[in-house]
Amino acid sequence: MGDDLVRVVVAMDFSDEIIEQLRAVSPRLHIERHFPKVPDSVWADAEVLYTVRELPEPEQAPRLRWIQAHTSGINHLWDRPIMQAEDVEVTTTSGIHAVPMAEYCLAMMLAFAYRLPQFRRYQDKAEWPENAASLATNTLRGQTLGIVGYGSVGRELARIADQMGMVVVATKRDLKQIAAEGEYSQAGLGDPSGDIPTRLYPPEALASMVKVCDFVVLTLPLTPATRHIVNEDILNSMKRTAVIVNVSRGGVIDEAALISALAAERIAGAGLDVFEEEPLPATSPLWQMDNVIITPHISGNNARIHEKAAALFADNLTRYLENQPLLNRVDRVRGY
Repeated sequence: MGDDLVRVVVAMDFSDEIIEQLRAVSPRLHIERHFPKVPDSVWADAEVLYTVRELPEPEQAPRLRWIQAHTSGINHLWDRPIMQAEDVEVTTTSGIHAVPMAEYCLAMMLAFAYRLPQFRRYQDKAEWPENAASLATNTLRGQTLGIVGYGSVGRELARIADQMGMVVVATKRDLKQIAAEGEYSQAGLGDPSGDIPTRLYPPEALASMVKVCDFVVLTLPLTPATRHIVNEDILNSMKRTAVIVNVSRGGVIDEAALISALAAERIAGAGLDVFEEEPLPATSPLWQMDNVIITPHISGNNARIHEKAAALFADNLTRYLENQPLLNRVDRVRGY
């Protein structure tokens, strides 16, 4: 092997076909797949790592220069020492989940607008409601959607909602940088220029935003700044008829406050894919609530998600070899 070879460790159960596609990026790449465990002997020469959770200690991998995470969120890796090494760049797969996650959010919104949980309860009892005509449903057209965190998922959801005639507002951490730059996105999707929302709010104005929203969808990363960003005050600021949907991380909501708000019917419902503790304990009151739809952290799942992740990795491998800026670079100050 020549000294100019870039040694890549793939700690992921990619298929043989995907591995060959990655190797085809360049003859300079020496790619080894090790899953579920990477042998200690491999770390010494590794320059690039693709991983879900497997990470070396800094002293094990002195040549490591780039970690490509398989996930869009990296809060589960953040406390590992090598994630703080200044000479190791970290990137994510943010953007590859935009379509399934945005469509999941749409499904949740439609489910509540058209009373599907309520009708399911009638179905389970084999009961025809006495006054079915009184069970009016709502269209999404004309309703206001508030998106908390205007990244790739939020932008794709905004595009769909806008096409359906909804009013879209959103929060964004940096209102000076509206356009999406340095992020992976599929052509023709999302809102790269940031033109769709009728108003953008800073995170500290979240309480003001939710007051006007019929649906509040959380698509922001979990960081120390966003933990419990949805608390009792935010929930009390929402309309009693509003529904909250969370596809980000469970920790962005104060779950105890959410349970109280749902039990008291201070909000109309919640569609939850993520939770503060996963799996969600059987003792959680959320399981028994008629105004809650629960799914087991699957909103980003898709039959072709490995292929999409590998395509992004291949793009970044090319950029790495050509000394070009990588897509989805993690800012260590922000934590995402």
